[in-house]
Amino acid sequence: QVQLVESGGGSVQAGDSLTLSCSASVRTFSWYAMGWFRQAAGKEREFVAAINGDGGSTSYADSVKGRFTISRDGPKSTVYLQMNTLKPEDTAIYYCASYFKQPTAVVTTNRKQYDAWGQGTQVFVSS
Repeated sequence: QVQLVESGGGSVQAGDSLTLSCSASVRTFSWYAMGWFRQAAGKEREFVAAINGDGGSTSYADSVKGRFTISRDGPKSTVYLQMNTLKPEDTAIYYCASYFKQPTAVVTTNRKQYDAWGQGTQVFVSS
């Protein structure tokens, strides 16, 4: 069973940067596509970014394109979300998620495809 543990959340001011990390307890990390989702208070959980197993396919929500970057470190079994130029509307609980797929497959943004989730990490951006 995949276990995902996020870290790196916190409180920042608008315009600041923050990097989230997600450590996965899997033996074949490259066979897991990884994604970041977020859920703001009173709203549904939404897709933020995703990366496939070999890192060759990434996808971003329009709201974060050009500001956020997803990456992965195979030996560390860790996926990162570098968030720059943060805005108050980025305030949410950020969740790491994964699904098993061949490393070269194009990544999906469909939340229902992800079958393992972390506990979430809070990001608060003040204006």
